[in-house]
Amino acid sequence: MKSLVTGGAGFIGCHVVRACQALGHDVVVLDDLSGGFADNLPGDATFVDGSIADVALVDRLFVEHGFDHVYHLAAYAAEGLSHFIRRYNYTNNVIGSINLINAAINAETVRRFVFTSSIAVYGAGQVPMSEDMTPQPEDPYGVAKYAVELDLRAAHELFGLDWTVFRPHNVYGENQNIGDRYRNVIGIFMNQIMQGKPLTVFGDGQQTRAFSHVDDVAPIIARCVDVPGSANGVFNVGADRPYSVLELAQSVSHAFGVEPHVTHLEARKEVVHAFSSHERVVEVFGAQDYVPLESGVERMAEWAQRNGARRTRPFAAVEVLRNMPSSWRNELA
Repeated sequence: MKSLVTGGAGFIGCHVVRACQALGHDVVVLDDLSGGFADNLPGDATFVDGSIADVALVDRLFVEHGFDHVYHLAAYAAEGLSHFIRRYNYTNNVIGSINLINAAINAETVRRFVFTSSIAVYGAGQVPMSEDMTPQPEDPYGVAKYAVELDLRAAHELFGLDWTVFRPHNVYGENQNIGDRYRNVIGIFMNQIMQGKPLTVFGDGQQTRAFSHVDDVAPIIARCVDVPGSANGVFNVGADRPYSVLELAQSVSHAFGVEPHVTHLEARKEVVHAFSSHERVVEVFGAQDYVPLESGVERMAEWAQRNGARRTRPFAAVEVLRNMPSSWRNELA
């Protein structure tokens, strides 16, 4: 089987690439390296440096390779920042996705289009979030993800393109870009500890999330094409137990052998409590043992200490400054 993995040099993407290869897939990776790194990839994957927003490149790849499956993970996945980069968000996360869907329809070889969405589509006040709930996204990132989900349904109805949608949440683990300032709180905390800085927490730190190790997410995404019951279905995937951000600060600090030193910043607009149910994924894919937060954080901490922080610059293309958290706005000054 020949599979395209977009965003395959990114965090979850590179784990999906390896999981696909373990299943015997010949993998082509398309990634513009805006959030990923080429050295995340195994050497035997075919790497194409480019963007899903480049429609000519996308079309050419489908013609050249005749993909059997598409795993679409490429996205700029910063929920909080998406309010302030709306055009960039929709160009990359919607238009880029539509380029892929069009190419998959025209190619007529694609048997399954696998899309990594997000529990950001649910919005607030719907916990535990289940696939039967009506999505009510509250940020442009969630709006973009849900728009692509809807388009896939329409593409299936008219063109017969089979799809599977996964809604993972708060994924962490080895190969994550811990230098990213705007997303992945576990990586942010680890980066701050390694630089001797306090852990910055928006608001009171009582926000809750169920943090999911990448090993609990990537293999399911990869093997869905071999699970007939997953065709044209939506699945939450990830950990069950929610933790507060302050509890997380304790866990990450413990993994580094330091006392937590927390600095509270002004609260930002975000969903306060976000965790989901996973009955549907268990029903279709079977039960599995999940990586406990403590051991997963310890594994990631060991990896982070071996590899050091990846330093990134503040996002340079901010479109709206109004109501942006002051800690982010000050970085742009």
